Amino acid sequence: MKKTFLSLLAIAAIAFTSCTISDDEPDNKFKVDPANFKGTISEGTVTLDANVTYNLTGALVVSQGAKLVIPAGTVIKASGGTSAYIAVAQGAQIYVDGTASKPVVMTSAKANPAPADWGGLVICGYAPTNKGATATAEVSDLTYGGTLSNDSSGSIRYLRVEYTGATFNGSKEFNGVSLFGVGSGTTFEYVQSYNGGDDGIEFFGGTVSGKYLVSTGSGDDSIDFADGWSGTGQYWYINKGTKAGIEGSNNGDDGNATPTTKAVLKDISIVGPGSEGALYIKEGGGHWTASNIYVADFDLGIKIKSTDIAANNNIKNGKIVITNIQFNNTTTKHQYTGSEVYFTEGTNSGAGNGKNAPIWAAGWTVGL
Repeated sequence: MKKTFLSLLAIAAIAFTSCTISDDEPDNKFKVDPANFKGTISEGTVTLDANVTYNLTGALVVSQGAKLVIPAGTVIKASGGTSAYIAVAQGAQIYVDGTASKPVVMTSAKANPAPADWGGLVICGYAPTNKGATATAEVSDLTYGGTLSNDSSGSIRYLRVEYTGATFNGSKEFNGVSLFGVGSGTTFEYVQSYNGGDDGIEFFGGTVSGKYLVSTGSGDDSIDFADGWSGTGQYWYINKGTKAGIEGSNNGDDGNATPTTKAVLKDISIVGPGSEGALYIKEGGGHWTASNIYVADFDLGIKIKSTDIAANNNIKNGKIVITNIQFNNTTTKHQYTGSEVYFTEGTNSGAGNGKNAPIWAAGWTVGL
């Protein structure tokens, strides 16, 4: 009798732990259907299974208080254009637990994938922006912003997003990964955007830092930051983008808006082509300190419009300083009408290997 009882307990334990809903915080409302993966995770923790391919057929929204856990090697294939995206709301969390040999991949479900096949990943947090006390994300319609600088939206490591950037209209389209008011308590590293229809990765305010980021083949800018982003970008590798390599702004409506964008950029390789320059200081630009920047294969290295008064003033006042930048096969180093010396040249390694892909990108990226 005792042996039978113990056997029944073992069977029950196996059945319990194999569920997609975690045992510590069960979500009795959201049921995972891999063939029709969409809906709202309103509570608890939902954990996916790396042995299953998930077909994202609509919007998947993680609501306040809920968590989504995606283990290493998981593949999510999306269909449905602008209707298919993953969004993490304020107060919710996502944990992408990929590895260098088994990244998490979010991609197109089409047999012949192309940029803009689906939306992308959107994360909204409570960290400050200069868009007001709170704002609404241009995609997903979720609220973002606040006063919690150390807010945590979870952890993302070793993630590749492919063929994102579905377009609503000429002024509204998804990026590969959009970070709206995401806080510094969030881990965001080893992330690649590949062949997206719009920007690869964009920071809309917030205080989250991005480390070991790759943007390849973006249809617009490769990596953007704006709206009072205050963070550090280190070890970025950018190549094959359409417009700017890095576009850094303060605020599109008011170049002097506060809190001011305060970007620390270091150890970055920006490889062309790109029609808007390797570095585009735009819409006030904010305050930058940048070092160990490697630029290759661009017609223009640094772009600053003469009509952007706020950006020009930041240059004049020493608020934007670039040290140890190397230009390789770059026709014009910079476009600036002032006389201030705001950058110094040197020989460096950029993201680690100059123009070539860095060692840390091996195994989990594509298209380099």
